[in-house]
Amino acid sequence: MDNELEEIRQRRLAQMQKQQEQAQQMSPEAMYQQEQAQAEMEQMKQNILRKILTPEARERLATLKMSRPELVEQLEVQLISMAQSGRIRSMIDDEQLKGLLAQIQPPKRQTTFKRV
Repeated sequence: MDNELEEIRQRRLAQMQKQQEQAQQMSPEAMYQQEQAQAEMEQMKQNILRKILTPEARERLATLKMSRPELVEQLEVQLISMAQSGRIRSMIDDEQLKGLLAQIQPPKRQTTFKRV
């Protein structure tokens, strides 16, 4: 079992080193094109969200993005897929966005203190 684990580690290390080498070998032009493509995708995503969210909901999303970017990314993907599949009939307001957030977030753990 230890040999298998060490073999997996070695493969993963080799894979990570190869990825680093490829990133370093990337030409400035290729890096620029990649950045442009990412910026274009972000702009398209923001346009879709602007169409389906009210200003208050967009503000809540922007505020939340500062503290929980991975959660907001997940929510944005879900909202966009819902919009593209036609499941959103009207603009999503702040209350509806809160409901979606509650569905995505894991339940909060309740902490209780017992005094002895």
